Amino acid sequence: MSRDDRMRAIGKVVSVAADRFVVEMHAGTDNFTVVGFDDVHYVARLGSFLMVPIQAEYVVVEVVGLHERDIAGPSHGDGALDKAASAKYLDVVPIGMLPQDRSEKFRFGVSVFPSLYADALFALDAELDRVFETDVPVEPAPAMNDVLPIPADATRFRALTIGKSVVFEGYDVKVRIDDFFGGHTAVLGNTGSGKSCTVASVLQSLFEKADEHHARGATFVVFDVNGEYEQALSRLANGNGIGVDRVVLDGTTAEGRFRLPHWFLEQSEWELLLQASERTQIPVLRTALGLTDLFRRNSPEALEIKEHFIATCIIECFRGADGDSPVAKFQRVVSLLQKYPTDDLNMGLLQKYGANYQYGNFDGDNLRPFLDEVRGKLCEDVELPSYNRTPFTFDDLDECLDFAILYEEAHGNRQIRDYSSQMMTRFKSLKERAEYAFLRYDLQPGDEGPSLKDFLEGLLGLTSGDGHPIKRHQIIIVDMNAVEDEVVELVASVLARMTFRLLRQAEPRNRFPVHLLLEEAHRYIAATPSRHAIDASRIYERIAKEGRKYGLFLLVASQRPSELSKTVLSQCSNFVIHRIQNPDDLSQIRQMTPFISEAVLKRLPSLPKQHALVFGTSVNLPTTFCVREARPLPKSDDAKIRDLWFHEEGRVAQVKIGAGVGDDGGGNGQRQ
Repeated sequence: MSRDDRMRAIGKVVSVAADRFVVEMHAGTDNFTVVGFDDVHYVARLGSFLMVPIQAEYVVVEVVGLHERDIAGPSHGDGALDKAASAKYLDVVPIGMLPQDRSEKFRFGVSVFPSLYADALFALDAELDRVFETDVPVEPAPAMNDVLPIPADATRFRALTIGKSVVFEGYDVKVRIDDFFGGHTAVLGNTGSGKSCTVASVLQSLFEKADEHHARGATFVVFDVNGEYEQALSRLANGNGIGVDRVVLDGTTAEGRFRLPHWFLEQSEWELLLQASERTQIPVLRTALGLTDLFRRNSPEALEIKEHFIATCIIECFRGADGDSPVAKFQRVVSLLQKYPTDDLNMGLLQKYGANYQYGNFDGDNLRPFLDEVRGKLCEDVELPSYNRTPFTFDDLDECLDFAILYEEAHGNRQIRDYSSQMMTRFKSLKERAEYAFLRYDLQPGDEGPSLKDFLEGLLGLTSGDGHPIKRHQIIIVDMNAVEDEVVELVASVLARMTFRLLRQAEPRNRFPVHLLLEEAHRYIAATPSRHAIDASRIYERIAKEGRKYGLFLLVASQRPSELSKTVLSQCSNFVIHRIQNPDDLSQIRQMTPFISEAVLKRLPSLPKQHALVFGTSVNLPTTFCVREARPLPKSDDAKIRDLWFHEEGRVAQVKIGAGVGDDGGGNGQRQ
């Protein structure tokens, strides 16, 4: 053992078992502290580490218990305990082996056990860094290509500081960048325990890097359901290529508000949104969605299908079996020919056979020749088009649903209109409800509406430059504080699905990592099926299982882990746990993280505010730390009851009721 090792010896190993050692501390270690040659070391804190040298390695042990006298030892004299002279003991458990050669890495498990009376040493910060594999937090940045020169002293983070250890005085707790952000992470804790501040602090620590290189390639899409992150993150935008964008979703179509064009929804999302039943309503909805594109195409193949469909519906209208009056049937035919005319099937055909619009019939016996000419457009084995998400209006879909029902009736399904009535009612409600105005686009003739490319570029903070996408914003905040869970679930589901599909199809794959920050995730990624139309858990469970290989990661923040999807939580590889007191939540964490000890879990109910336990792949050992303070804080501070209750008479109440209720209160949703 070297001279330096002897100087930091704090005791001797006096008991060795396969799973536990006992260390008797040297005399003079009052209060279980040791004044070392570099600092004062609090060696007897639960969770602290000691080093036991064996040959060319150290056995790393963790302190799990402490007492003044061996319980089985003999008593002195009359049984009075001389606390100053009594022996002090530490119960420790072996964790792993740390080679004394600094070029070698820490490894879990103990292959060689110490002998009796081996020295126990307090741990140095450098050794802790090696144990946590954060001894090189910053490294030189390599040149990625020969086109863009980089400064000679450019660096990049290898490990990110997230706070100060509560066990090792003054020691910075760090997480390995690749492991922390290269997997799904859960930030859990009771309300008011500091989750939002932790998330804001981590992002501030990442983007406030003082010198080159800055994290310009990062993409964080923040689903801010409480409207609290704009205050904490907006100031991260600077002149070094770091940008922060914020859009507000309040359900309206006001200038600058977030909008989601309805034709971006997939067929399955329409089915869930309208709660279409599988056996009767889904076939009608699929036909209608396909028709929204059919009547906009002008190819010969589309014309043949279009005329077959129109002819089928016209013939069905004149059958008289759907219960409508002759005038109503005739008006439906007129609507078809006016809305979707072709060279052969148009209003001129009605005039040719003497149509009487007032009574819904034809002059003389002209109905038969009219129908014979229409039947000439019928085709055998026609396959109707599928939905391809080209722009259309809600009115288009409304008419196409009616025509799809007609088409089903023409093929013998005479009760389909009754079977589809509930779906039609839900569609009309969706068409009229004010909170879904953000979803509806009333396209003018010739207007193609927003493109999917432009929408996705905005969502991911990109802008087109010289034909290539360039990062403009690294943080994109979607503020959803003003809408209800039903809308939050829809938007969160669609945006996640669109991002997942984009990254799955990207070439080369896994070169554009995206992190979805899900605040209050239990509200829309629930363990039980949602009561709303869209069940966002489906897409998030798939992302949790498959997203890593495509570069899509989840950062899940929740105060109720027991209500979160078990699939999503089980796929998280890193956990930052604040105070949790609910037995169901503690049980859920215990089930999802079997590698963590019971002793660690017992710390969770008593953690102070702004303190957390971090464990997972980004830190080798579970560590309790005081979170790096977020400046500025998110808008989630506690109500100061004394200040707000006890004041002079006549003070104006700090709440606004009336005109403007529900407004954003300062932000206008414009891109920053």
